[in-house]
Amino acid sequence: MAKVWVAAELNQGKVQSISFELLAKARELGDVEAIALGKGAEAAAAELGKHGAKKVYVSEDAAFDDYIGVPAAGTIEALVKQGAPDLILFGFTYDSREVAGRLAARLGVGQVSNAMDVSAEGGGFAASVPYFGGAKVATLKVLNKPAIVLVRPKSFEASEAGGTATIEKIEPQKGDLSRAAKIVDRVVEAGEKVKLEEATIIVSGGRGMQGPENFPLLEQLADALGAAVGASRAVVDAGWVPYAMQVGQTGKSVRPTVYIAAGISGAMQHTVGMKGSKFIVAINKDAEAPILKMADLGVVGDALKIVPKLTDAVKAKKGK
Repeated sequence: MAKVWVAAELNQGKVQSISFELLAKARELGDVEAIALGKGAEAAAAELGKHGAKKVYVSEDAAFDDYIGVPAAGTIEALVKQGAPDLILFGFTYDSREVAGRLAARLGVGQVSNAMDVSAEGGGFAASVPYFGGAKVATLKVLNKPAIVLVRPKSFEASEAGGTATIEKIEPQKGDLSRAAKIVDRVVEAGEKVKLEEATIIVSGGRGMQGPENFPLLEQLADALGAAVGASRAVVDAGWVPYAMQVGQTGKSVRPTVYIAAGISGAMQHTVGMKGSKFIVAINKDAEAPILKMADLGVVGDALKIVPKLTDAVKAKKGK
């Protein structure tokens, strides 16, 4: 059976959800081990074990929190030469891209980025990668060992396996950090009441909202539902809302229980980032809008009139 490693991503000592998503897929592909580097790594091992990791390689050296990419890549390179994994899964995130690219270069192997699925094939692995804004999907065979694949967040649904992991402490391989990029400050973005990537309900708006002055209508609905607010690329590019709210191929991938798309046409660039939603509600004046064809519930009408009525109905249902 293949040996599959998951590079767990930690932020300020907390395991990021992408790590649990990758572990769910890794369990389908072989025996699973994980790597956790930085503050909170040992505590993270218990959570990673619950999600299927049989062993977790850990180091809490401060270098992993202070420097970008270099010590993590060197440490994983040393592990690969000792443990010979068949596949290493990374999240397609800013931090993991820094590590995976350096690791691939050190090992002299290729990597596949922005994958939406991974499967075993022909003695190696195959990765499904969207292109043309998500309108097409290419299957790339990865025959080198280890195969390195970076997977888009929310491509898989996290699920616990109920196991426990053994912990193996490892020595960090820092190399020469004198010229390495270093994190000198962290700024928490004033943000969403509900984090977009983790929300179970999302209310998103597009050009059909007709202007930034109308986005408070979506915020009011989101407040009533306990939801997060998202947006299409078109309104982000127009400067109506910040980039942090963008859902889509070049924004955030989401997988909520309910996704409400108000005034969004349904271009592939957007739908590739939200098509994993369990229930999609679309509101659009155009009865031929692509979003209505993929929606579980479609409402043909003006979002500026329908959204406030929906907000009132939710509040009435809750007795507010």
